[in-house]
Amino acid sequence: MAGLSAARQAPAASSNPPPTLKFEEQGISQDLRARTSFAPVIKKVSPSIVNIYSTMTIRGNQMRNPVLEDPFLRRFFGDDGEENARPRARKAQSLGSGVIISPNGYILTANHVVEGADKVKVSLGGGEGTEFDAKIIGADPPTDIAVLKIEAKDLPAITITDSDKLEVGDMVLAVGNPFDVGRTVTMGIVSATSRGGFGINAYEDFIQTDAAINPGNSGGGLVDAEGRLIGINTAILSGSGGFQGVGFAVPINLARYVMDQITKEGKVSRGYLGVHLEQSLTPALARKFNLPNTTGALVTEVEPNSPASKAGFKEGDFVTDVNDKKVSDMRQLRLMVAQMAPGTKVNVKVLRESKERTLNVVLGKMPEDMFTRNERQPSHEPGEGVDALDGVEVVDLDSRTKRQLSVPGNVQGALVSGVDPDSNAAEAGLRQGDVIVEIDKHAVPNAQQAVNLSDQSKGQEILLRVWSPRIGMHYVTVDNRKKK
Repeated sequence: MAGLSAARQAPAASSNPPPTLKFEEQGISQDLRARTSFAPVIKKVSPSIVNIYSTMTIRGNQMRNPVLEDPFLRRFFGDDGEENARPRARKAQSLGSGVIISPNGYILTANHVVEGADKVKVSLGGGEGTEFDAKIIGADPPTDIAVLKIEAKDLPAITITDSDKLEVGDMVLAVGNPFDVGRTVTMGIVSATSRGGFGINAYEDFIQTDAAINPGNSGGGLVDAEGRLIGINTAILSGSGGFQGVGFAVPINLARYVMDQITKEGKVSRGYLGVHLEQSLTPALARKFNLPNTTGALVTEVEPNSPASKAGFKEGDFVTDVNDKKVSDMRQLRLMVAQMAPGTKVNVKVLRESKERTLNVVLGKMPEDMFTRNERQPSHEPGEGVDALDGVEVVDLDSRTKRQLSVPGNVQGALVSGVDPDSNAAEAGLRQGDVIVEIDKHAVPNAQQAVNLSDQSKGQEILLRVWSPRIGMHYVTVDNRKKK
């Protein structure tokens, strides 16, 4: 007990008391605040962030009593229950955020916030200020960007910076109206740049951040530590529907390009090359094409009469540079071409049969229906099987079968009529209904030639060029270390 009592006694006075922080009369000193608080940045940015409320009419069938789906019971109740299945119209509201881009009322937001809306309202001051009816000037679903306009003057437009200069580790702030709780600011860093391949948008070049983004944040601003706009918040990756540390924003450079096109031309006109780039390059494919690395874009098909066709592009060309700028992958090549105006003259470097060539192409205009066609999903990566084409059955592809399977008229080859699910070809992604067009760069005119070329193939892997109803024309490598 004596020890406990001694421990509670006050310590003796020291001749060297600890230093004390000095505060100004009205709060923390400005120097200390500048090092510990983003309050000045938020005060600068917040007036430029708006709340967006859109209303749309949804037409559909009302929920039907499941009992009435039983044909036996409907004999007794008749079809009176059909009344419940008549189309009904109902109103639905969408919540989002936006960023004031110009003092005269132009606002950037995410397209999915206003898509299909009958009425759009914009609220200033974090939902507590003036409310305006907004007009949708234009929208671009491929990038998920929309431009709105409200009738107002002298609005607090945000400052924009160059998003291409962002680096991983830069501090960022996300500003918006999540869950309609009111203006909210979250902080994080740039986790990655030039992210894509998620199937969220047709053109993906996202800034990835761990600053919390939730429903209602879409269309709001992602700003740097100085309060300059670097992106438009658009999506999250989540297994729960809530934020889990992976959020995405459209870089402001891309959003600004789209906005300029919409405000000047009324729509976005994109350059068109006319090549298909349906798959990522794997080490196995790189070996088959004798490529030094996988940095570039593999051409799987060239559209007839396209700018690429006229410039001399061939299937199997590997694009490495566009106008002396390195191409990292197929996604970047699509984006580079799409951000050039139709009619632009472009120098493209390709590797063909291990030799570098420069192709001069004049870009065309992207067809209007390009994004309304059936979307193709990325192909499966080749597997690590140990058989060649064992377990694959092929038949001739006649005109009747082509019509039945909607195979394009210019596709010639051997139709895959069956694939053993345990075979190496199945693991590589070959499926029933696919058409083998080439084997090791040799044309396959019919089923017998496919068998002959398969038997004659040498090396550890077979390279197939395949047309698939799922993903179109692409390449597949199949391990060839086991023979019949």
